[in-house]
Amino acid sequence: MQRQTFTRTLAAMAVSALLPLAAQAQATKITLGHGAAPENPRHVASMKFAEVLKAKTGGRIEVQVAPSAQLGDDAAMVTALRTGALDMSANSQGAVSAAVPEYAAFGMPFMFSSAADAFKLLDGPLGKELADRSAEKGLVLLGTWDNGIRQMTNSKRPITKVEDMKGLKMRVPPDATLVDITKALGAEAQQIRFAELYVALQQGVVDGQENPLVNIHASKLYEVQKHLAITNHQFQMTPLLMSKRSWDKLSDADKKAVQEAAAEATALQRKLSQEADEKLLADLKAKGVQVSTPDKAAFEKATAEVTDKWASGPIGPYVKKVVAAARAK
Repeated sequence: MQRQTFTRTLAAMAVSALLPLAAQAQATKITLGHGAAPENPRHVASMKFAEVLKAKTGGRIEVQVAPSAQLGDDAAMVTALRTGALDMSANSQGAVSAAVPEYAAFGMPFMFSSAADAFKLLDGPLGKELADRSAEKGLVLLGTWDNGIRQMTNSKRPITKVEDMKGLKMRVPPDATLVDITKALGAEAQQIRFAELYVALQQGVVDGQENPLVNIHASKLYEVQKHLAITNHQFQMTPLLMSKRSWDKLSDADKKAVQEAAAEATALQRKLSQEADEKLLADLKAKGVQVSTPDKAAFEKATAEVTDKWASGPIGPYVKKVVAAARAK
């Protein structure tokens, strides 16, 4: 009897000793990479996502956020997501459209006058269709964030009319729609990584670039660009994505927690972006940036061919649905 009791006690002690290891084995670490500066709403929202998810899972899921392209540029992160080498990314519309072409439909020129108009579509059936296409390419769409309405800067001259664009060497991200828009306006499009953009502008490799105000401000591009044109030429989203390989490893409860944390982070990011523009424009002016407002009608006319091209291309049916819905708003 004593021998049996001793054996049972040893077994109980062994199980007890293994419990911390079991708990550790259940812990999950997630890496979330993005290309924006730490001051950018994209990073603030990513940190919020990490905070909320940790709280909702009692600390079992920890998210490590890597900003400023520490894990590679957006295109590299999309590839890493699809292979499972990276868990999550708050990425760019252009880079993601290389894998899921339908994202490009939201980049047609002058289609949205505000981010709110775009989100009315992205939060509905057209956004669901985008999520389905993403899943087919190994990407789980958890939210669409606001990467702003895009503006143009350059170091040469004010831009008030289409003719002012002629001959300018403009940096664009790896986004086919922006290449088309830039060329339609008579400028030369050059693709340079965002992390290398400041130096490229400083050294005169390119004359100018285009980005939402929040990116221009957070990355201090105003230090090397003195002319800002409020063109509002394109809206872009920031898709919050998870690798399907990482997603499939989660329990149903953890998937629910991830979705809830993503929803909170999405609401925060959109709010911060909406609040930023007026304040940032005033601050850029105070820093000596010269602001011009180009002739919108002329710019729209010059870039109409871009929408026509994409509407007749491989993703034409989806582009037509998005354009029709945008114009109906």
